[in-house]
Amino acid sequence: MIYWAPLFHFYQPPTQTASMLMKISNEAYRPLLDVFSEFPHSRATVNINGVLTEMLGQCGYSDVLTKLRKLAEDGQVEFTGSGKYHPVLPLIPTEEAERQIKLNYQTNRNFLGDVYVPKGFFPPEMCYSHDMVDPIIESRHEWIILSGIACPMAWPMDVIHEISCEENKLAVFFRDDVLSNKISFRDIDGAGFIEHLKRLYNGEDDIYVVTAMDAETFGHHIQHWGKLFLSPVFETLEPMANQDKTMHEQKPLAEQHRRLFEFEKDKEDRQIKIVTMSELLEIFPRGNRIEPRPSSWSTSADDIKMQNYYPLWKDKNNPIHQMQWEHLSITMHVTHKAVELADNDASSQFANIARATLDPALHSCQFWWASKKPMWDINMVYLGLNLQRSALLNAYKAISTSGSKPEVKKEYYYKVVAARHIFDQITDNLYMD
Repeated sequence: MIYWAPLFHFYQPPTQTASMLMKISNEAYRPLLDVFSEFPHSRATVNINGVLTEMLGQCGYSDVLTKLRKLAEDGQVEFTGSGKYHPVLPLIPTEEAERQIKLNYQTNRNFLGDVYVPKGFFPPEMCYSHDMVDPIIESRHEWIILSGIACPMAWPMDVIHEISCEENKLAVFFRDDVLSNKISFRDIDGAGFIEHLKRLYNGEDDIYVVTAMDAETFGHHIQHWGKLFLSPVFETLEPMANQDKTMHEQKPLAEQHRRLFEFEKDKEDRQIKIVTMSELLEIFPRGNRIEPRPSSWSTSADDIKMQNYYPLWKDKNNPIHQMQWEHLSITMHVTHKAVELADNDASSQFANIARATLDPALHSCQFWWASKKPMWDINMVYLGLNLQRSALLNAYKAISTSGSKPEVKKEYYYKVVAARHIFDQITDNLYMD
């Protein structure tokens, strides 16, 4: 048996426009979920970041959440955990990572209800470092999915390796990057996909294959891709029992013989079973204790050699990235200090605003759009930077209205001035480049 476990990643940044959210919901989310409803035997693991769940619920697209909830109730879909605002977890402090994971659970539980019981964890941008393991285990996740490049040993297809952390362990799945990218960039059709799976089979033991793609691929990035790719695959992999029943439902003998020929002809296809990723844990044995490589979905082997692990979000050779992270570091530091020093109604109010604004200010897209590989969007960079600036404004206001000593207020004012200088340097690049 070949087990195929597809994962679909639903996410939009907190700076997304209302018109684009409507467009993506109409082109991708609704049609994709309708495809799953059309094929009750289909299975999927779904990551939906809390920021998108909240946007859908608040902007009039709760029907998308209703469809997801129904699929989960019917056992077709399982959910994963993640960080609410899609931060690059290895690049933020542990306490911020823990907060993002907790916020994600609370938000999704609020909008999706009791069906949101994530066993697995989807790290935003599939960015990994070992520092993330403790918060993921402590939040009671049993497994994590990483990019294939993170695998430090022979590719696992019949065992599931584990990441060790003191006395705890976390099962780890590796995305088949080649196959996932073929689907994402329309380099393969449904028939070609099934043939690809067959070629992976060694003819002996059961194997599994994990693909992971953006949900937006299916209709927004590639028009009608859910119907053009997923529907034929799901139809071909429909369970044999259903096909056998259909074949004998009051059909003439000649028609039965024709259908029998077709049924036997594609019997081999029926040895491919669609499952959720958590189901794989019940089917395959555990492998070795391993330590995955620090990496992301876009990291290359050369990047790893150069220790440039997250090139689309913090490239060592990208000055915009360096300034963005320096600005964010000051923003986090001043915000944490504001929460600590707030000691009256006014300062507490500003500190609370700063703290709430810092959460979305950590989102990954602002760095991705500054990568120039080939992504470069001055507006998305600027919107992210302004979120940081808003957090910083309220954080310093909290400090200045608190009862802290004048020298403390002066110290943090200088930090604000430094951040303002960095902000101006970044915006100068946006104007000129």
